[in-house]
Amino acid sequence: MSTAIWNEAIDATRNAAGFGGATGLESLEMGAARIRVDDKRIINCRADLNQLVPFKYKWAWQKYLDACANHWMPNEINMAADIALWKDPNGLTEDERIIIKRNLGFFSTADSLVANNLVLALYRHITNPECRQYLLRQAFEEALHTHAYQHVIESLGMDEAEVFNMYREVPAVARKAAWSLPYTQSLGDPHFHTGTPADDQRLLRDLIAFYVIFEGIFFYVGFTQILSMGRRNKMTGTAEQFQYILRDESMHLNFGIDVINQIKIENPHLWTEPFKQEIIHMIRDGVDLEYTYAVDTMPRGILGMNAEMFKEYLQFIANRRCVQIGLAQQYPGAANPFPWMSEIMDLKKEKNFFETRVIEYQTGGALNWDE
Repeated sequence: MSTAIWNEAIDATRNAAGFGGATGLESLEMGAARIRVDDKRIINCRADLNQLVPFKYKWAWQKYLDACANHWMPNEINMAADIALWKDPNGLTEDERIIIKRNLGFFSTADSLVANNLVLALYRHITNPECRQYLLRQAFEEALHTHAYQHVIESLGMDEAEVFNMYREVPAVARKAAWSLPYTQSLGDPHFHTGTPADDQRLLRDLIAFYVIFEGIFFYVGFTQILSMGRRNKMTGTAEQFQYILRDESMHLNFGIDVINQIKIENPHLWTEPFKQEIIHMIRDGVDLEYTYAVDTMPRGILGMNAEMFKEYLQFIANRRCVQIGLAQQYPGAANPFPWMSEIMDLKKEKNFFETRVIEYQTGGALNWDE
């Protein structure tokens, strides 16, 4: 039997057993041909995943490089003013304290959920090395974000057990975490493998759930609330931590959307009308859940904001997410009531809105110092 026939037989056996693509752990095949760019695919790829080059998706490699250049650590941010304000019985209103605690409660576990999804589930189904390279960097950043929340919680002297367990105790926090779990469990199913239209759609659905809805919608009420406090010179250290995290999350979102759209390009048969309607339904559910979170965390309005403003903001964001993955806008006419949020997410900004420090936190040879 020739080598080519033997390899085809192995592939057939793997497919029959439910293997949906290369893993990078296959046995070495001496004398195998060098891989070609055209052999690479986001999912269901047969090319050797241990060979990073030649690049097919240069955007994925560039996103990896950009992420590495934007390194930061939570303990670099001064928390002294936050500690003094938090300990002052008259420093913050009760509503402001609720916002801080609820958001730390949600985010401290949300980024752990995302990291678990990346490491335990998503990584094994994405069959492209340059995309995997970015996923490894993203996984580190999720750990960094959890570290940042822990650093804030510890600095302020909060009850750590209470805050970290909030996603199992406070309904407003629990609902969003509970919504995401089925999509994590789906990808993490050891018996799940891509390779059929139904399973490929399942992967695509779960990618949209995590990147477009969980990271692309569920994070925005909390970020806006905390960053609004920073704009009013309250809890500026906490807000600066959130600003760095938001910028990382914006990069995660953009990467996820590029992956989703590339899968659609390579597998157009997956993007059916019934599937699109299912995704639209998921997005609309996400908007409703996040709006409920806004109502629960600020029932009386605070910081010049109220829940109704968030309703329009979430609809505005959802319209953007729909357009980004090729769907029709679902909320015609929705406008952005918080235009300053777009400014904060501009990675080219040199100063943050508190004007306290250089915000392009680049390292090494990528760092440019202003004279």
